[in-house]
Amino acid sequence: MTMQKENWHPADIIAALRKKDTSMAAVSRRAGLRSSTLSNALTRPWPKGEYLIAQAIGVHPSEIWPERYYKDGKIIDRSQLMRRQGE
Repeated sequence: MTMQKENWHPADIIAALRKKDTSMAAVSRRAGLRSSTLSNALTRPWPKGEYLIAQAIGVHPSEIWPERYYKDGKIIDRSQLMRRQGE
């Protein structure tokens, strides 16, 4: 298995969501966020948003954003960076 080195293009992420019959806005609203909030993950690191998008597509976020999830060839557990409910 070869590791992908570049992040997916935002248009590819949006297309992958459409193939799953959903959209950035729909995933965002289901998570209780404003419809445009989730788009932040396309342009800057945001673990919660990355996980929501990846879950909707059906892959791990490291597949979409390898530049954010790999360091020295090893996967980084970025889920620890997410705020928990009530924090």
